[in-house]
Amino acid sequence: MSKTLNAYRIKKIESLGRMTAMTQEEMVAGARTVAAGLEALRAEHTQLLAGLAANTEHEHEKVSLVRKSIDAIELGLGETQVMIALASHLQSVEAEKQKLRTQVRRLCQENAWLRDELAAAQQRLQASEQRVSQLEEENKHLDFMASIRKYDSDINEESETSRSGQGDNKRDDPMVDLFPDDDHEDNRNNKSMSPTPPSQFAQQVNAGYEIPARLRTLHNLVIQYASQGRYEVAVPLCKQALEDLEKTSGHDHPDVATMLNILALVYRDQNKYKEAANLLNDALSIREKTLGENHPAVAATLNNLAVLYGKRGKYREAEPLCKRALCIREAVLGRDHPDVAKQLNNLALLCQNQNKYEEVEQYYQRALEIYESKLGPDDPNVAKTKNNLASCYLKQGKYKEAETLYKQVLTRAHEREFGTIDGDNKPIWQVAEEREENKHLQRENAPYGEYGGWHKAAKVDSPTVTTTLKNLGALYRRQGKYEAAETLEDCALRSRKEGTNQASEPRMNLKSKLFNALGINTGSNAPHQ
Repeated sequence: MSKTLNAYRIKKIESLGRMTAMTQEEMVAGARTVAAGLEALRAEHTQLLAGLAANTEHEHEKVSLVRKSIDAIELGLGETQVMIALASHLQSVEAEKQKLRTQVRRLCQENAWLRDELAAAQQRLQASEQRVSQLEEENKHLDFMASIRKYDSDINEESETSRSGQGDNKRDDPMVDLFPDDDHEDNRNNKSMSPTPPSQFAQQVNAGYEIPARLRTLHNLVIQYASQGRYEVAVPLCKQALEDLEKTSGHDHPDVATMLNILALVYRDQNKYKEAANLLNDALSIREKTLGENHPAVAATLNNLAVLYGKRGKYREAEPLCKRALCIREAVLGRDHPDVAKQLNNLALLCQNQNKYEEVEQYYQRALEIYESKLGPDDPNVAKTKNNLASCYLKQGKYKEAETLYKQVLTRAHEREFGTIDGDNKPIWQVAEEREENKHLQRENAPYGEYGGWHKAAKVDSPTVTTTLKNLGALYRRQGKYEAAETLEDCALRSRKEGTNQASEPRMNLKSKLFNALGINTGSNAPHQ
């Protein structure tokens, strides 16, 4: 019996050794198999014990051994049950562990999603704060604009007055002030320049680029102050607007370039040429980057820079800038556009100051052809260009050609107001020449005042006609025709003095004005001889 028990124990130990290398499921299955074997062994021992109990007298020792064996079997069964229960518990623990792992993974995913949502919310918050800051700046700008909006009505009224004084001349040449006209000969060497008129100032700034609504009021106000010579107000306004624009839109923005142009022209009128040149170069760089190198606004900036160099006497530096502006306008607008003619006029002035008279004549003649074909012979720019071409002829000693152009201007102005010229309807230059021929007779019979009032009609094309009167008068004086020269010069002088009053008077029949100025009864159809 002891041998059997020992063999069982050895087998059990070996079985336990094998079980350590088994999986949990295999160990549980083995434990159950062992439990079944132990149950069967216990049943056999129980039967054996019952058989021995019948012969208690001789089998005490065997009974004792059997009882010990049954106890060992009971112990084995108890251990087996414990192992099975432990395995079941471990399985439940493992299941709970897997469940917890799943929950941990889900929580990690939710945490990552919440982090992403938090980051997105922070970005939206930052963007909202930036937008709020921008809106606050715009609100401050709008408050400032509202504070100066009261000046709008004054500006509009003055603009209307300026337009009415100019008559039908809606295409003022923004380049005509590059060099003084011949009637400002006494200011040719004077470095002090008068303020740029509002219409010319605006065209020099805005050509090719529309001013946005948010800048229009401030833009008009700065131009108005600058045209009045109130630079102490215009410059701070312009600088403040420039600073606000750079904060809201960045430096490289077309609106910034426009404001730089305005400030540069204000500095130019103050003779601060270096500061103006720096600003115009900066504006040119911005417009080339934002609008393209062939945009009309780039041509406008190039032209302003050329004008600036021209005022400083740097004609060679100005000429290539002016030619580039001309190429851009020809490419964008066409070779026969009036703005191309304006640029040709400007280029001719630059070349004239370099004594390139052949080129000057070509530029003026081409500009004249454009104006006459596109705007008609009565457009003020035709008369201006003829005056400029006549000036070129004078510098070359071509007095006959210059005289012909001056007479064409005055004749056209006369015909436009008084009709076809005949023996009783003579232009002022013809009256002046007749006065020269009959000067001795006129001194005796005709007071000079009868011939000096043609200035009443000069306002039709003023100041171009006034300039032509004085230029032709100077030419007559050079030719020794002093009586004719005095007639035209006096007419031009009276026209300049009374030009402002005439602009505000109600329009009346100009022929009647002419006769009244000549001291003739308005019922008469011709001056007394």
